[in-house]
Amino acid sequence: MYRSHNCGELNASHINTEVTLAGWVQKSRDKGFMNWVDLRDRYGITQLIFDEGRSEKSVFELAKTLGREFVIQVKGTVIEREAKNKNMATGEIEILVTQLTILNASLTPPFTIEDETDGGEDIRMKYRYLDIRRNPVKNSLMFRHKVAMEVRKYLSDLDFCEVETPYLIKSTPEGARDFVVPSRMNEGQFYALPQSPQTFKQLLMVGGMDKYFQIVKCFRDEDLRADRQPEFTQIDCEMAFVEQEDILNVFEGLTRHLLKEIKGIEVQKFPKITYEYAMKTYGNDKPDIRFGMEFGELNEVAQHKEFPVFNAAEFVVGIAVPGVGNYTRKEIDGLIDWVKRPQVGASGMVYVKCNEDGTYKSSVDKFYDQDDLTQWAKITGAKPGDMIFVLSGPADKTRAQLSALRMELATRLGLRNPAEFAPLWVVDFPLLEFDEESGRYHAMHHPFTSPKPEDMHLLETDPGKVRANAYDMVLNGNEIGGGSIRIHDKATQQLMFKYLGFTEEDAKAQFGFLMDAFQFGAPPHGGLAFGLDRLVAILGGQETIRDFIAFPKNNSGRDVMIDAPSVIDESQLKELHIKLA
Repeated sequence: MYRSHNCGELNASHINTEVTLAGWVQKSRDKGFMNWVDLRDRYGITQLIFDEGRSEKSVFELAKTLGREFVIQVKGTVIEREAKNKNMATGEIEILVTQLTILNASLTPPFTIEDETDGGEDIRMKYRYLDIRRNPVKNSLMFRHKVAMEVRKYLSDLDFCEVETPYLIKSTPEGARDFVVPSRMNEGQFYALPQSPQTFKQLLMVGGMDKYFQIVKCFRDEDLRADRQPEFTQIDCEMAFVEQEDILNVFEGLTRHLLKEIKGIEVQKFPKITYEYAMKTYGNDKPDIRFGMEFGELNEVAQHKEFPVFNAAEFVVGIAVPGVGNYTRKEIDGLIDWVKRPQVGASGMVYVKCNEDGTYKSSVDKFYDQDDLTQWAKITGAKPGDMIFVLSGPADKTRAQLSALRMELATRLGLRNPAEFAPLWVVDFPLLEFDEESGRYHAMHHPFTSPKPEDMHLLETDPGKVRANAYDMVLNGNEIGGGSIRIHDKATQQLMFKYLGFTEEDAKAQFGFLMDAFQFGAPPHGGLAFGLDRLVAILGGQETIRDFIAFPKNNSGRDVMIDAPSVIDESQLKELHIKLA
């Protein structure tokens, strides 16, 4: 045994015990006649003492050669520490070392292995194996493990069965590009890595598994936006003989269980809002409801008042921002510049100060009197001391712009408390969305989502108004999971493919296996997938998912540690029957 105890478990009850420890040198302090070394492993830090008067000379001299991150083994006696450290679990004791073995020397690390490090993100990603030794990353990975174990426990207790599905599958259109894998044994043919196990979990329901789950890797070859990874992990679930409410109850229960077990927080019934309400009230389908600033639509009270900007706009909408009525002109101009950035795209912004005496001062006083502005305040819910910000333009774009401003202001004002959790369900999404470029409808979720039965008749006459039997769970302004009741009969699935622009031949070539399965007694079924990376990050009080992934990619989809992707040998290309253009 390299160790009898770990570096986080010894305390005063172990005094006078002979122990063996192993780990990494965190740091050493050489005082000439005495040398202290902090020894670190995954479990904590224990202080070692090498004393010229009590240690053998060879051991004492060897201790002076130790550098940061050397891997060592020590044997010694637990003794009481003179200068106790109440901030350390092992702060009452230290080890008087009698034997020292250097198991492996270390180069000087490129950054300090401390909670607060001097290493930038690029260098830490290159040496990720060193970064993992730091408590923030190590603890994040352990936190992820804890969440995953609670998920497995909760679902297993409800008779869900974890089933693995294949990674080498057929390329099918699911919204993003597939990563493809050439097949050496089948010349000119390719596998794809799954964007999700969607069709397989449906086939498991056809197979009678009834309740399936899997914590599974998924792959999407898409342009990476901030904090996205080309490979990500889902908690993937499916159930047979269920309706929407059954699924919401199960996964609301799972989320409530995680919040209680992981964070010690009790959350009661989750609010449920429609997609239409979310867009109207918050400007997006994943609203953060930890704070207000709900949209107030101002067309009726802001147009036809000789202000040409509003009169020409399709949509005029505002929010009341609490407690910022004292913003200076410089601060307001800074916000106007912020909404004009290309990432937001607004052409300008109107503001109204709600004075403490009940009067209003606005950037459009020339066109609107106090009675007009009182109406604006009433519609947006503004109170004395608040500020109203108003945007106008095309409806969809303006909603998105004001939503971005709402989130930015909430962040600046400290209203997005990471220790507060506000989950909700968003339901009744559109089944289809029209794409101007291709000139046809696309599935908002995926082609297997069932329409609301009461909207089926609209497929022929007004497909854009058909609602999906779909739902998303939102937590603190992030979509952490989504799913739907699936189509489970061939005729409806064929109809769906038709409205998505598939020919019969295309549908058969892409999804013939699923259509065939539906002819052999497919049960009604539905499911949901949570994004584990995002869920863990939010529960951990963080915005970024990278620290909760052992070996993440950068924003270009590269693993800078192993230098991937990379070129492959010409002989491999030849074996795969591939020529590079």
